[in-house]
Amino acid sequence: MSVSLLNGACHADYETDGRFIGKHPNKRRVFVQTENGCVLGMELERKDDAHAVKRRTQLTLNVPTAESSLTFGDMILNNDLSAIRTDSALLLTKNLMHRSSSTPCLSPTAKALQQKDQSDVVEIIGCSSDFTKTKELVEEMIKALRSNVEPVPVNGGLGGAYYFRNLEGESVAIVKPTDEEPFAPNNPKGFIGKVLGQPGLKQSVKVGEAGFREVAAYLLDHDHFARVPLTSLVKITHSIFNLNDCVSGNTIQNNEEVTVSKIASLQQFIPHDFDASDHGSSRFPVADVHRIGILDVRIFNTDRHAGNILVRKVNDGEFGQVELIPIDHGLCLPECLEDPYFEWIHWPQASIPFSESELEYIKSIDVNLDAKMLRRELPMIREACIRVLTLCTSFLKEAAAFGLCLAEIGGMMSREFRFSDQEPSELEVICLEAMKQVMGLSDSEEQTDEKDSKFGKSVMVNHNLALSYKQLGSGKKGRGKGRVKACANGVRSSAKETVGAPTSFVKVTDMNEEEWRLFLEKFQELVGPTIAARKISGINMRNNPRIGSSCQF
Repeated sequence: MSVSLLNGACHADYETDGRFIGKHPNKRRVFVQTENGCVLGMELERKDDAHAVKRRTQLTLNVPTAESSLTFGDMILNNDLSAIRTDSALLLTKNLMHRSSSTPCLSPTAKALQQKDQSDVVEIIGCSSDFTKTKELVEEMIKALRSNVEPVPVNGGLGGAYYFRNLEGESVAIVKPTDEEPFAPNNPKGFIGKVLGQPGLKQSVKVGEAGFREVAAYLLDHDHFARVPLTSLVKITHSIFNLNDCVSGNTIQNNEEVTVSKIASLQQFIPHDFDASDHGSSRFPVADVHRIGILDVRIFNTDRHAGNILVRKVNDGEFGQVELIPIDHGLCLPECLEDPYFEWIHWPQASIPFSESELEYIKSIDVNLDAKMLRRELPMIREACIRVLTLCTSFLKEAAAFGLCLAEIGGMMSREFRFSDQEPSELEVICLEAMKQVMGLSDSEEQTDEKDSKFGKSVMVNHNLALSYKQLGSGKKGRGKGRVKACANGVRSSAKETVGAPTSFVKVTDMNEEEWRLFLEKFQELVGPTIAARKISGINMRNNPRIGSSCQF
């Protein structure tokens, strides 16, 4: 096997970047993924448009492209592809009105899957700033594959994942294909029923997009502050990957090996002794808990359970010293605010005030630069995810500057559990009040003035569900309209059997650019007084039960 490592860049980068020597500057390489997970790598000429990509995909993969859309994150590519950079991942989906629930898998045969893509074994997708480190990691994997050191599947978890090893047989990377995520078409553990691009395990995270978020968490962990392992997005080809019958057309025999290409997240494997669920939290360093918590708040992690915090002994465990490594960030950066899950919220370390160095780190975060970086490095990530990052980072900076500890910040972001109902979090209440003030509406005007605005309708509906700003400031809790029925915990084997969607009080996608700018200004004005009122009233949310549920069994 051979490997050609490419890194996405604009055409101007070709002249100065040695990685592109020998590559034609007028050609771009893209990876087209169908909603059932099939991947095709192709080179585009300058003149090629979206119709040419669809036509080539249809001929090579033998999949219908009529009444389909070619998308790139939030963008629907009707014709012009000038905004698409080299090594971008595109998604080909059938339009909703033409999708049949009874025949969800219109995909190539096993033979076509074997012949569809003659590209290299591993190719890096996107503009990874750590190209050299990823290249070294991939070269280790390739050397082992050449020597018949095969990858092994990971038994735990809800999605498909695979350990890739080095020549010594040691795990060096974990690969998670996007089409093997929970509810995705090729999930190997029975959690199927949806196609890529539909709401997944969390309603605010679409199926097939967890891999982007894994990479985003790594990119946002500046200076390796929280120790997120090296993570990149790749196109990778191997016969170990799972292919369910509906995708293979029921033509693959049990003893037949099919080499398939997948788009996947590739994360460096970190040797460790156990995870946080195997050990009490009392020995965990305060700084490590704080650093992971700061990251989780910024990226609004909806699934930080103890099983995705690795624990590694330091100095052979002398004096009980350990360090923590956070992994599994596929359910961070949701498209709207929902209920996060922070395992650390009741750990004693989270109630200890931030150190001076931690406060300096928080203060130094430039959320605007982070947003620009994500758009550059992961152009396929949705704008709603970047807005959630902006909102939560702004909240963290304000709350930390006001003297709140990590547990208090996490408490303000979490919804309260009352008699099997859930109420909006304090963060959501602030957002709803900011939305209301941006629209310039009084309570009596809501019914008439909001009818012509999608954003206004959202404010009217969601504000009626939530607490008022005055109630929050005085420490009162609303009843009735501020409560909705909670979803049952647990995960079903089919997406069709999954529980109802949780309530979303705040949808940042409902705002246009000007409304979003005004909303952020008003939000920042409201945070300080809310925290002050909270402190004066002596509200302590940390001891109240939370409805947040983990995706770990």
